[in-house]
Amino acid sequence: MASHRKSRTPGARVAGIRTPALATAALTSVALLSQTADAAPGDDRPSLEEVEKKVGDLYRQAESATEKYNAAKEKTTKQRKQVDTLLDDVAQRTQKLNEARAELGSYAAAQYRTGAGMPDTATFLLAQTPQDVFDQRQVLDRMTGRQKAAVDDYVTQQTETMKKRQEATESLRTLTETQGDLKTAKATVQKKLADARELLSELTAEEKARLAAIEKRKQQEAARKAAELARQQAAQEQAEQQEREEAAQQGGGSSEGSGSGSTGSADTPPADSSYAAKAEKALAFARAQIGKPYVWGATGPGSYDCSGLTQAAWKAAGVSLPRTTYDQVDAGTTVPVSQAQPGDLVFFYDDVTHVGLYIGNGMMIHAPKPGAYVREESVYYDGESAIYSIVRPA
Repeated sequence: MASHRKSRTPGARVAGIRTPALATAALTSVALLSQTADAAPGDDRPSLEEVEKKVGDLYRQAESATEKYNAAKEKTTKQRKQVDTLLDDVAQRTQKLNEARAELGSYAAAQYRTGAGMPDTATFLLAQTPQDVFDQRQVLDRMTGRQKAAVDDYVTQQTETMKKRQEATESLRTLTETQGDLKTAKATVQKKLADARELLSELTAEEKARLAAIEKRKQQEAARKAAELARQQAAQEQAEQQEREEAAQQGGGSSEGSGSGSTGSADTPPADSSYAAKAEKALAFARAQIGKPYVWGATGPGSYDCSGLTQAAWKAAGVSLPRTTYDQVDAGTTVPVSQAQPGDLVFFYDDVTHVGLYIGNGMMIHAPKPGAYVREESVYYDGESAIYSIVRPA
């Protein structure tokens, strides 16, 4: 019997396998489907590195908003004092204005009683004797002089009072705007911190462990960089010491004692000695705050933000620093990182939103971020590029 099956043509299926072209396409599709299936559950989930970067960015943005909050709060306090002073001044001037108005009223009443507003003919005819007319003229002349002074005083008081009222009104308007800025900055800080907490809360236990491992590696690298800076500073100090000793030997002889004294004075001027003493007091204060929580906008004594800590530390040494990082960065002399000395202020990021207190050997004391505590840490805690400048106050 003849077979009814058609003869196999090229490209037909053999033992359940398609031709190479179709097989390749099928395998590719399966692979893509497999990858899609694997990726599907985490399609919208950012990677751990992205989470770490996002959280870090949110904390920095919160710190930036904190410094704006600090500036607005300080400005609000000053403006409130100014407004209160102006309002007190307006009240005092209003009282003087009322007194001047009352004095004018008394003169007007006196004029009415004496008939000062009548024509000269009527005054003469109504007088009993010529002497009465003469006496009345004398009184009116004296009264006119005092009246003119009273009018002048009234006009002056009225002008000054209006000016102060305008100043007070403008100050109140500015104060209202600043209070609005304060409210906005506060809301921004709270929003950034809430976003960061939400991101962290979505991590699994495994992801949190991996994130902690990443942070540990960063800390180890930061410690290595700090040790390297410490070695560089020690080598530089040793070289400078050697130069001083050689200079002292060259200036030997009978004047060796006086020469040595002048060299010491030149190399370590009184200002430097004074700075070291003040810096030690600032550092002693900062060390005593270790372990206290970071709280945005706080200036102590129970908690601090970064600039609140540095301000309080130097205040303990008798040096007044501005409240915010934006102003503290201009409150001294900028020096290279390699020449940083204990007590110097270390500023971070291009927008100058973080600051710490240098303690030597590449380390600092700072209030790091929300959820953390005042601690010692490498100045390279966020990488070398994060360091903005070193400033020596006082």
